Amino acid sequence: MMAVMIGIDPHKGSHTAVAINAGEEPLGRLRVRACPDQAGQLVAWAQAWPERAWAVEGATGLGHLLAQQLVAAGERVLDIQPKLAARVRVLEAGNTSKNDPNDALSVAVAALRSKACREVTADDHAAVLRMRSRRHQDLGQSRNQVACRLHAVLCDLVPGGLPKEITAAQAAMLLEQAAPAGAVGQAAPAGAVGQARREVAAELLADLRRLDAQMAESKKKLAAVVRASGTSVTSLFGVGPVIAAIVIGDAVTVTRFPSRDHFAAWNGTAPVEVSSGGRKIYRLSRRGNRRVNSAIHIAAVTQIRYKHSPGRAYYERKIAEGKTPKEALRALKRRISDAIYARLVADAGTAAASKDPGGQPGNDSDSSAAGSHPDRRLFGQATPGPGHHPTTMARGRGSAGEGPAPTLVKPQSPKTTSHAAKKTAATP
Repeated sequence: MMAVMIGIDPHKGSHTAVAINAGEEPLGRLRVRACPDQAGQLVAWAQAWPERAWAVEGATGLGHLLAQQLVAAGERVLDIQPKLAARVRVLEAGNTSKNDPNDALSVAVAALRSKACREVTADDHAAVLRMRSRRHQDLGQSRNQVACRLHAVLCDLVPGGLPKEITAAQAAMLLEQAAPAGAVGQAAPAGAVGQARREVAAELLADLRRLDAQMAESKKKLAAVVRASGTSVTSLFGVGPVIAAIVIGDAVTVTRFPSRDHFAAWNGTAPVEVSSGGRKIYRLSRRGNRRVNSAIHIAAVTQIRYKHSPGRAYYERKIAEGKTPKEALRALKRRISDAIYARLVADAGTAAASKDPGGQPGNDSDSSAAGSHPDRRLFGQATPGPGHHPTTMARGRGSAGEGPAPTLVKPQSPKTTSHAAKKTAATP
């Protein structure tokens, strides 16, 4: 444990830092304005405590820039979730006034007491994936908003509008076919109102086309970034570049998760225990990273949609066991979470092996934990097609109550089987 913990409450215009010792006694505080030299001022102030660590509230949000500057300066920085610091402030028996110094003190206390604080590292390729995936999602949300508004305007111009999902080509065709306002048998009003409505529909149509072009370009850039990462997550059925970028970008590094159960709890696919007394009850988790949970949900729905996918067979097997469709979907989502975790662990092992040329013989990408042998892939190929045959989906334990998880190891040469297999075999 560090002798001094410095908690920081970051804001847009200023940052407040409070230093405490192991006994949670305040040693000093400082408020600096947000400026290019903000990290330098904090480090100069903290020179009195050589054995120190920094705890930044929301190091992936408002405090991201400051946390990265401190890491670049060689400091040890911890990321403290705002909810954790808020709980410390609520349980504090003394002065609980809501102000910046008290918030920074709560952050420092939370860092001392919590055992699950994530250490901040310098931004790497995962940060690029996170930015690209969020940009793509923002464009998708903007497109949905414009499409809904265009739907509403078209319903006022043409009875019934478009009954299904709207596209730019369909909307343009409908606008061309719409009779002039005030024609016999038409419900559209005549005069300036009808003209204004058609002009608004044309403007929304132009916005829709622009967003479609931006999304197509964003998807190309996202796919290129995912390919550059060298991940094998996209080899899973239903996991494309967008889903892979969301998972890898938000997870940052898989080493922060001791097991696949921790990974499932982080993404919200693991059930939550709400037992009391002799009753053991588990319910749907509303916790975890909702972006990653949504991405896994999309992958699960994609697998269910294709009859030839192993995920569809797993889903139908759960239905035959008496589970409801929602319960079967949750079991499949946990299954996909375990498969993604296995691939992330394998990718991390491959990256570590490539950086360590002095490793064991055979410990390379061809003998990694998630070997690419076609008979050992979880959930089949990423791109479905009519000629695709479902691959064998090994049974793995998890919330669905399955047997032991598969060991995804590509067959090795007899020369390295005895020792390298123990090094590279991984159970997701």
